Amino acid sequence: MERSTIVRVQDGLHARPATRFVRLAKGFESDVEIVKGEKAVSAKSSVKLMLLGVKENDEVSIRADGADAIEAVDALIAYLENPLSGVEEGAGESATQPVPPQKEPAPKKVDAEASPPVADGGIHGVAASAGLGLGPVFAHFPQQIVPANKTLSADEIAPEKKRFEDAIVRLQEKLDRSLASDGMQESDRGIVAALRDIASDDALRDETLAAIDGGLDAVSAVIAASSRLADDFRKLDDAYMAARAEDMESIARQICLTLLGQEDARLDDIPDGAILVAEDIGAWDLARAPLKRLGGVVCGHGGATSHVAIIARTHGIPAVLGLGEAVNQLREAKEAAIDGHTGQVVVEPDAATRARFDEMIGAAAREKEALKAYKDVVPRRADGTVIQVAANLGSLEEVEAAQEAGAMGVGLFRTELLFMRHMHLPSEDMQAETYAELARAFPDHPVIVRTLDIGGDKPISGVEFPEEENPFLGWRGIRMCLDRTDIFKVQLRALLRAAVHGNLRVMLPMVSDVEEVRRTRALIDECAAELKAEGVACGEFPLGVMIETPAAVFGAAALAKEVSFFSIGTNDLTQYVMAADRLNPSVANLNDAAHPAVMAAVEQAAKAAMDAGIEIGMCGEAAARGDLIPEFIRMGLTELSMSPASIQATKKQLSELLETAA
Repeated sequence: MERSTIVRVQDGLHARPATRFVRLAKGFESDVEIVKGEKAVSAKSSVKLMLLGVKENDEVSIRADGADAIEAVDALIAYLENPLSGVEEGAGESATQPVPPQKEPAPKKVDAEASPPVADGGIHGVAASAGLGLGPVFAHFPQQIVPANKTLSADEIAPEKKRFEDAIVRLQEKLDRSLASDGMQESDRGIVAALRDIASDDALRDETLAAIDGGLDAVSAVIAASSRLADDFRKLDDAYMAARAEDMESIARQICLTLLGQEDARLDDIPDGAILVAEDIGAWDLARAPLKRLGGVVCGHGGATSHVAIIARTHGIPAVLGLGEAVNQLREAKEAAIDGHTGQVVVEPDAATRARFDEMIGAAAREKEALKAYKDVVPRRADGTVIQVAANLGSLEEVEAAQEAGAMGVGLFRTELLFMRHMHLPSEDMQAETYAELARAFPDHPVIVRTLDIGGDKPISGVEFPEEENPFLGWRGIRMCLDRTDIFKVQLRALLRAAVHGNLRVMLPMVSDVEEVRRTRALIDECAAELKAEGVACGEFPLGVMIETPAAVFGAAALAKEVSFFSIGTNDLTQYVMAADRLNPSVANLNDAAHPAVMAAVEQAAKAAMDAGIEIGMCGEAAARGDLIPEFIRMGLTELSMSPASIQATKKQLSELLETAA
């Protein structure tokens, strides 16, 4: 069985997507290969898969031979075409809870004129994570593992192989304990899970066992095998994939330490604000370190695409990597200053340099701290009308960040991720508990849940989408849901059940016609009647629509008579008004919510809402644009929903704006 497809995995099959792909492949008995060009590798080997260098938009084939070949090909093709479908929990070997794929935060581009060095001189590396750090040096230079290069006798080979296999098992158990710990964030957990799979990968295992067969002791064999594979990664014409050489060497070190019965020094004792300095540091070591204490990271190895850099950026830790031999200047240093914007490291900074760093670090901290004062602020107009500053969320894992930012509820909960992260359609019970937990998390504020918004560009398991010339204008959102009432009614029943737990509101995506709202209301009434007949507790919820099609704008007056609120989705509204695909860089200049045509559409919808006496908010990215917020408030919007990271700054701007207006 063989089928071809175009890869839609963002950035290609790098470490974490490769791990999920391999885990899915291992759930089938058939021998499975992935083919790119003239090269074919096992789909059950993370290392071989990454070395194949599969990138987004590449054409590949999946080839399977065995009893479940058809099922294997279908599932793997579905993953490549729709990576957010995830891997079913429990599928294959050593399955862990799937982590939703997400694009790693990229390092900020450095403008030499806009970001001049804070100090003169120093040493330079790769600016891997923005920010400034000044603090005591915590040198982490574990001893190098020196292979014994012992030649085994014939009768020593089998026991040495078993010793190696046992070491892999013990290391996996250790990594599993790390993955199960509560202290590790989900973003870091995905990286550690990828390392765990590399440790047991057939490519590393087979090369090591072959080296032992050749007479090398296990430690020497692991070092030799991992070095060859790391060299293969470094030859790849892709910065991110080339950086996986460091992961290979890092996991090889852990295998060797396990074989030797040793363990690297932990970072538990690192003092607050210290600059961690190392020749190299494994992603696993950094992920389980007390990251909140770190004032910065400096490494001789690594680059902007290494997992160390990704972890540092995720946690807001300044990092300068790739210093090479120059990192040795810090081995005995007492203090260091680093500039993650420019890649500069100053060893034993003088008084003037320390003063400059102190001033800039202090200013950044004061700005961040000052914004915290707005966490609990409630922006109000002069007439007392509250402007809700809410959060856009895609999963329950994001709730804590929204609460810490001071979100006044949820302006958009994207339910599609709940569907995409499972191989099967989520049950009514699973959905009801998710929506109820979300409502309980914001007891004093409204929580707006958007019904399933998927189409041919982001399909889900359980729904067969037709081939469409333009899926953005096709069978998606409310259109699909009303055609597939077997799916839609399950979601509506779950929402009615969750409504008893808080201030839940529901809005419909991609609405173009009043009849779509009326048909949905009829289904809601039908679902409520069924639940009451079954004796299942359920509540009611206000129903709203997203204003994201030109038809919804022109028909806003009629829609306003049917619903309780509007929410403007500027991302799609902009692309539809401007006829400019928001994913196409060639027309990016047209895809701007500030364009007069888009702003006119927003104002028309706002006028229709106010004339009808219903609420209107915004959940598109433009809601956090400081240059547009004054216009949105003037138009009468009473809710702005955005990423949690933008909430406090928006509250500050609104407070100052409304105070001035008063």
